[in-house]
Amino acid sequence: MEPNQSKSVFSKPWVQSLTGIVVIGVILGGLLVWKSLSSHVSIDKSVITAPTIAIGPEAEGILQEVYVKPGDTVTVDEPVARVGDEILSSKINGLVIDTQNVPGQVFAPGSAVVSMIDPTQLRVVGTLEEDKGLADIKVGQPVTFTVDAFGNEKFTGVVDEVSPTSNDSGVAFTISDERETRTFDVKVRYDIAAHPQFKNGMSAKITVYTK
Repeated sequence: MEPNQSKSVFSKPWVQSLTGIVVIGVILGGLLVWKSLSSHVSIDKSVITAPTIAIGPEAEGILQEVYVKPGDTVTVDEPVARVGDEILSSKINGLVIDTQNVPGQVFAPGSAVVSMIDPTQLRVVGTLEEDKGLADIKVGQPVTFTVDAFGNEKFTGVVDEVSPTSNDSGVAFTISDERETRTFDVKVRYDIAAHPQFKNGMSAKITVYTK
């Protein structure tokens, strides 16, 4: 094709329109990518966990026997240990995660002989610094997360709770000192029944979609 013929082709209105559409598409695509990258918050320090329930004696006594071991599933009111003449029983249907099984050890009132969790309360809990996007995170926002034990496979959930108080380190400072960056917990709810492979204590990474 001669140079003037090539020029005449590109000068045709339909070619110019097509070129314009392509350019606009590239720009829009770039904006969408930018928006997707700027509308999420990543939380790398995350773990699958549930609140720990401590079972201990009401009165000081000597540990006589522990009837369960870590990994056991127990039902409500099931005996789990004996301290002195007191039988300690499970308060819930749950999973034993730790025991202090040293017969002869003295336990004070309320000290934990057996520690348990309720597996229905498992959450993905992330720790986020206050200046890393915490203000953009709200309850109900969609989440994807990965669990280290399962590689790059992505799972879904929603923000269940944003801690109202910081994880205070206990470090005191005056107004002239460098201010400490505080961290807050972000809890993610997921379909527990669909993912029985998740275990208490597994490491995870969270991505919260804020828009």
